[in-house]
Amino acid sequence: MTRVAAIDCGTNSIRLLVADVDPGAGTLTDLDRRMEVVRLGQGVDRTGRLAPEALERTLAATRDYADTCERLGVERVRFVATSASRDAENRADFVDGVRAILGIEPEVVGGHEEASLSFRGATSVLAGRHPGPFLVVDIGGGSTELVLGSSSPDSMVSMDVGCVRLTERHLHDDPPSPAQAAAATADVRAALDAAAAEVPLGRTATLIGVAGSVTTVTAHAQRLPGYDPGRIHGAVLGVDTVLTACADLLGRTRAERAALPFMHPGRVDVIGAGALVWSDVIARVQGEVAKAGGRLTEVVTSEHDILDGIALSAADAAGRQVDG
Repeated sequence: MTRVAAIDCGTNSIRLLVADVDPGAGTLTDLDRRMEVVRLGQGVDRTGRLAPEALERTLAATRDYADTCERLGVERVRFVATSASRDAENRADFVDGVRAILGIEPEVVGGHEEASLSFRGATSVLAGRHPGPFLVVDIGGGSTELVLGSSSPDSMVSMDVGCVRLTERHLHDDPPSPAQAAAATADVRAALDAAAAEVPLGRTATLIGVAGSVTTVTAHAQRLPGYDPGRIHGAVLGVDTVLTACADLLGRTRAERAALPFMHPGRVDVIGAGALVWSDVIARVQGEVAKAGGRLTEVVTSEHDILDGIALSAADAAGRQVDG
């Protein structure tokens, strides 16, 4: 067993997983799993730079995570940063700050590496329960990854559409106006047109959604009285049920979304865009599967995602060091 820490720093949130990993079995035993909404990507789509206040929020959370790693006796840490960090001109300030706190080099990964890690995390726990090929969809704050495969990824793409990016770009009213929602949808559909040229969406046998936008939509579709990972993870819902939940979240006011008992406060202002992305992806994949002669009637939600993939990869690296 190897005790590892995985840190996933995205556009909207920074998350920590401390786990004991059995590399041979490919299994994780959680010791600590947590999230802070820090909105590192605040304004990046418009300015191309990380805002000083967003950077300080993120580094403050990193300091807390470093304390947790030390307290739990972590043997190896892997810190992965995604869309906002990729896009920022001043990302060196972020990299230097993380290095000073953790003593390791944070990895600003590309979209394909992000997709691969998400696929590994999701399929590590769901692959035996559903037929492949799997299309894993990771909706983040700045980007959305699509990765198709069975035992491993066959094709993948990263699209520059996410819940924070689209909210800042288009969804300014409360609730968003039909024209604003149409503009956001146009961005997503254009991205999906390009993605479909790289990923054969029609081969999808099981559609798996991961990350906070998808899990929140799943909680809403199930009308949960609170955020319950046990009921969200592995949930299999009809396509129409999910699309209805997405449309309802997009059409609500900020106050109405905030009053939902499962809603994280840091997701209130961006969940409408996240729901819009998820609904457009589902509709497109369902249509492509139908063109290929199949049927897609359900979608699956996973609480296990890129964070789990990072932890498993950290254990792989630790094992290679020992072998060497």
